[in-house]
Amino acid sequence: MLARDFGLTETQRDFRRLAAEFVDAEIVPHAREWDRAEHVDQAVVRRLGELGFLGLTLGERYGGVDADMLSYVLVTEELGRGDSAVRGIVSVSLGLVAKTIATHGTEEQKQEWLPRLSSGAALGCFGLTEPGTGSDAGSLRTRAKRDGADWVIDGSKMFITNGTWAQVALTFARTGDTGITAFLVPTDAPGFTAREIKGKLGLRGQATAELTYDHVRVPDSARLGEVGRGLGIALGTLSRGRISVAAGAVGVAQAALDAATGYATGREQFGRPIASFQLVQELLADAAVDVQASRLLTHQVARMADAGMTPKEYATDASAAKYHASETAVRVTNNCLQVFGGYGFIDEYPVGKYVRDARVLTLYEGTSQVQKLIIGRDLTGVDAMT
Repeated sequence: MLARDFGLTETQRDFRRLAAEFVDAEIVPHAREWDRAEHVDQAVVRRLGELGFLGLTLGERYGGVDADMLSYVLVTEELGRGDSAVRGIVSVSLGLVAKTIATHGTEEQKQEWLPRLSSGAALGCFGLTEPGTGSDAGSLRTRAKRDGADWVIDGSKMFITNGTWAQVALTFARTGDTGITAFLVPTDAPGFTAREIKGKLGLRGQATAELTYDHVRVPDSARLGEVGRGLGIALGTLSRGRISVAAGAVGVAQAALDAATGYATGREQFGRPIASFQLVQELLADAAVDVQASRLLTHQVARMADAGMTPKEYATDASAAKYHASETAVRVTNNCLQVFGGYGFIDEYPVGKYVRDARVLTLYEGTSQVQKLIIGRDLTGVDAMT
């Protein structure tokens, strides 16, 4: 079997082992039920907090856990193996919101939000994507106007993970001629509403929402970072977040490979296990190599972050990992479904869910096409997005 732990420290192996045990005991047995109901049991948030998974890398000072980025990646991969809907809770609340507060927030903001986010007492959502702006984040239309000591926010956001569960929405809004500014908006603020989106192809258990801001008033102390510097915060956050998406993609692809391998060794046709057929072994072998390649790309960029490189410095590597891992997840889950034949098409077996969950990974936090343009820009010095 291809090595999965080469070069890992004992602490990193412990984080992965803890996550794997949690996934096998408390996520895998419920994943099909949650997918059918389009709702993950919210009690899982408390468990994620108790295990420290919502506070990884934040440090004990703010109620989190002292851990490196690679440990976070290992945990995220295991959560993706269990259920991408659960992995998304952590990737967004911790990876996009809490880590951004830790990086750009004032001490008061850190004290207010990080202990609650680390424990699972609160969740965060990332309010960037809008109904009319996806990849073109710089053209967002949500606006924040200064009114004395406050800001008044009007606009809407679309496809927001944790949107109906979150207690704080990291919101990006246009602030006049000064560009885009980030705000920490409590979701119980008057004028803030969240409408859950149902009928999704995948990630059906995840709380995905449309957010509406109707004259939502927040004090200037809710502003995260400098006025007009929000787009830079968003782009840096996405570079960091793409590591998490890549890890989750590796997890769902590994889950599909595990399921297909188990099925192939037990299913008999023509008097022998289908694992003995050369073309079945080809599907499995190709999948195993693809998964490991994506894992190594993801681990590499995590190690770059642990070495002190900034999101801007590892942005292209994060895009490469996210692009390769997400496309790999789509290809691997599809090929593993082929191993199951017709049984892969019903949810008695998990591989159909893996196919559906994998598909969105090529879309959010930057489509595969956007990742290619980022990589191409780095190679050529020519920006094809402007």
